[in-house]
Amino acid sequence: MNRQSFRSEWAPDVTREILAGTVVALALIPEAIAFSIIAGVDPKVGLYASFCIAVISAFAGGRPAMISAATGAMSLVMVTLVKEHGLGYLFAATILTGLLQIVASAVRLGNLMRFVSRSVVTGFVNALAILIFLAQMPELIGRGPVVYAITAIGLAMIYGLPYLTKAVPSPLITILALTGISVWFGFDIRTVGDMGALPSELPVFALPQVPFTLETLQIILPYALTLAMVGLLESMMTAAILDEMTDTTSNKNRECAGQGLANVTSGLFGGMAGCAMIGQSVINVSSGGRGRLSTLWAGAFLLFLIVVLGPYVAQIPMAALVAVMIMVSINTFQWNSVRTLLTHPKSSSAVMLGTVAVVVTTHDLAKGVLFGVVLSGLFFAHKVTRFFGMSSVRDEASRIRTYRVTGQIFFATAEAFHSAFDFREDDLTGVVIDLSASHFWDITSISALDRVVLKFRHHGIPVEIVGMNTATTTLVDRVGTHQKPGAALAGPGH
Repeated sequence: MNRQSFRSEWAPDVTREILAGTVVALALIPEAIAFSIIAGVDPKVGLYASFCIAVISAFAGGRPAMISAATGAMSLVMVTLVKEHGLGYLFAATILTGLLQIVASAVRLGNLMRFVSRSVVTGFVNALAILIFLAQMPELIGRGPVVYAITAIGLAMIYGLPYLTKAVPSPLITILALTGISVWFGFDIRTVGDMGALPSELPVFALPQVPFTLETLQIILPYALTLAMVGLLESMMTAAILDEMTDTTSNKNRECAGQGLANVTSGLFGGMAGCAMIGQSVINVSSGGRGRLSTLWAGAFLLFLIVVLGPYVAQIPMAALVAVMIMVSINTFQWNSVRTLLTHPKSSSAVMLGTVAVVVTTHDLAKGVLFGVVLSGLFFAHKVTRFFGMSSVRDEASRIRTYRVTGQIFFATAEAFHSAFDFREDDLTGVVIDLSASHFWDITSISALDRVVLKFRHHGIPVEIVGMNTATTTLVDRVGTHQKPGAALAGPGH
């Protein structure tokens, strides 16, 4: 890597990178504490995890400027494991999660992102924006007029300051200013310190205190598999979103490996499993972060804040951070998707809305994305079936009927393909099946072709297949049966 490409990847603008990372670090603290509480562990577990994961992913990840740390979706998976088996098993599961993600990178699972449609990504983003907004409500509703005022002032500053200057990210100025106001006037409102105790010591390397037996593996493997899947899914989706926001590309398979290495490190230094955070990533990019330095600084400065500046950080009012996160939810939501609901195809709108509904209802991003992908697949399969067609012409002189197949033949159209042939026309001397305008995709389609050919032969009518493309020919040679000696219809009724 030459100097120019190194600078482009790591720090296109050092000042902006550090300022953006500073905003992220401040916003990471209450979330890491909250996610630790959700998982049922000490706040330092989430804070140490956020430090380790951010720092390691800055070097090893495939998406510059993306922020990875402890997350809510991952912490929800850990609740039962911690409750039933203890903290040592959580650390062991975190390490195994990382190893599974490294394996996922080796088998190039990151390439599966191309099967996630644009509608699913939009639904994922909108649902996450809604969840981020709803997550701020407990810190806002019923907290009194002072909290409402600070939040409102915070939002006004966040959106108003860029009109005066963009030299420093407005969320950073807002957090510092509102903290000063709160301390100066002695407001009796919730602060970061009320979320939980901040650690005063550095994380230390230690192997999980669990027996290294097959029984331990049986306990942690189901949790690790779920954590690995959820973590990679969220990370790949977040990377795709940042790709679009910054008009750049990222290496999804490298990101899988980077997430894995980060989680292994987290587990070895007393942290929980984590993944990419879309909210913090949007904060970073919106504040000017574009390179790996912003991610590295966010993790390193986070540790400095909690260990060295803990007493000062504890005084940050939660209302100031609520204002920042509301800004994130507003900026994250794809407002254009609402305007295009009526102009986009109904199937695309249904996928987007379905993804949003499942995520918001279940608070599970993985379920929402899985639902969206499956629904997209069903709509696509239905759409492709409409392009299947069959025509035929009979030569009366030779009594040969030629069938011309057009379109895509796969599991959804295989039965229609088979039903389009007339096997009762028993005076034929031959049948020609012209496949030059069609393509066979899977075993089901080849099986349907076998049934057609063998059924005509069963009635004493020879069949000639013409026009097969190379891919179809290869699939027929590999799994087809009609071209093999002794091939016959299987089972009664044919």
